[in-house]
Amino acid sequence: MNTPVPEYLADLLQNCKAAHGGELADYIPELASADPNKLAVALTTLDGLVYSAGDDDYEFSIQSISKAFAYAYVIEKLGLKAVLEKVGVEPSGEAFNEISLDQTDDKVKPKNPMINSGAITIHSLIPTTDSTDRAETILRFFSKLAGRDLSFDMAIYQSEKDTAFRNLSIGYSLRNLNILESDPIEIVESYVKQCSIKVTVKDLVNMIGVLVNGGILPKTGERIFSHLTVRQVLTVMTTCGMYNAAGDWLAAVGIPAKSGVSGGIIGVLPGQVGLAVFAPKLDRYGNSVRGIDIMQQMSSDMGLHLLEGIPSSRAIVNDEDITEVKQDVKVYKLQGVLQFSEAERLLRKLQDEDHGDNTIIFDLSHISLVNEVGRRMLLDGIDRLRADGHDIALVDPEHILPDAKTKLNFTPKIYEDLADISK
Repeated sequence: MNTPVPEYLADLLQNCKAAHGGELADYIPELASADPNKLAVALTTLDGLVYSAGDDDYEFSIQSISKAFAYAYVIEKLGLKAVLEKVGVEPSGEAFNEISLDQTDDKVKPKNPMINSGAITIHSLIPTTDSTDRAETILRFFSKLAGRDLSFDMAIYQSEKDTAFRNLSIGYSLRNLNILESDPIEIVESYVKQCSIKVTVKDLVNMIGVLVNGGILPKTGERIFSHLTVRQVLTVMTTCGMYNAAGDWLAAVGIPAKSGVSGGIIGVLPGQVGLAVFAPKLDRYGNSVRGIDIMQQMSSDMGLHLLEGIPSSRAIVNDEDITEVKQDVKVYKLQGVLQFSEAERLLRKLQDEDHGDNTIIFDLSHISLVNEVGRRMLLDGIDRLRADGHDIALVDPEHILPDAKTKLNFTPKIYEDLADISK
């Protein structure tokens, strides 16, 4: 059988194509000429598997999404205490390009690292060498996270640099207050170059995989960030990542996120899943209109709201929980919580089942909770197994799937024979 996740993502885009409204970012001339019809989505699991749909190989400039990764990089290099001395964590409630400063304990600093004043300050803290400047340093780091060599979009960089009057005024203000410690023109131009790095939605979910996985790069097992760094970045993304729409976002979508004016949005649910969308038209806050629709639908469909309060069980079924109890009868003993991330891992294991007429039994006696998306995905997997020729049975003493018996093809005799499986 095939997992239904790719079909779900394709259907999601198809249903969102009718969404209208929003405008291309016009303060950067090169972005104003972007194709407004591009649309893509990607998803990464805890172990780094990527699903995607739509224009998933289309490259666009990372823009302000880069702020989250640069913030994490600088924290890891300098330590959180040193970074907090320079940039705060308070939501500004203002547009991303406001000259927004906070004063506490006789110290003036940008309110948070997700608005431009904070991001420019963070960029100024990136360590450099004689051979590598700040933009090149961050490019190499982003490439490591993405798993391929990324590059700058020089047309975007030049266009943004030529019109960077607002950012330059922010830079001079920061220098005047000694928040920046060197030439503001050089720092702002290097920051703009950081924002011009080209990515796809697949690159973005590979990059956020390290945040989903507690600081470890899933595909290599290398620890990139400490747990403290991940927690700090995700906290600031939750409160500040969607600018002055952060409150609405948290209430409706409930996923730590970061947007960019080229039309990208990333979302991270730690320990479960990472999401990325791309659609160029923006709302008045600078966030992708269709991207928000897609993210909100995925959060609703998959039960991903951060405040749902449902823990991930991480392993819904291990290899030792799959048993051949007799010839042509296999038991999958499921355990813990069955929500999207666990159901995806289960369906991935079920892909290894060949076509045949053997019996597959799902023992649900150790499942503590099933949310709606987990239930639908399990039933979809059962339907696909039946279509491949398998007989299906349930051991469900707590009636976790109360309506499943009318949809499953099993006999009372099979059920009686399995009475002792879960003991």
